[in-house]
Amino acid sequence: MRTVNMHEAKTHLSRLVEAAAKGESFIIARAGKPMVKVVALDAPDARHRIGFLAGQISVPDDFDSMGSDEIRTMFSGRG
Repeated sequence: MRTVNMHEAKTHLSRLVEAAAKGESFIIARAGKPMVKVVALDAPDARHRIGFLAGQISVPDDFDSMGSDEIRTMFSGRG
């Protein structure tokens, strides 16, 4: 595994992060002493959120008109 010093890490951070993201982990050292190990994160969960309740709920046929009487009352100034 590659070891880079603090100065090199600061100077080439973008390049080092890109390499780590591709699986090339490395160690950053200060004064020759290893301080941290940089590794790529695990791939994010690729499950889709859209449609996650499909088949589990139902929308009433009158959904678009629900509350219309209450709204009409509020706008008429009687509510």
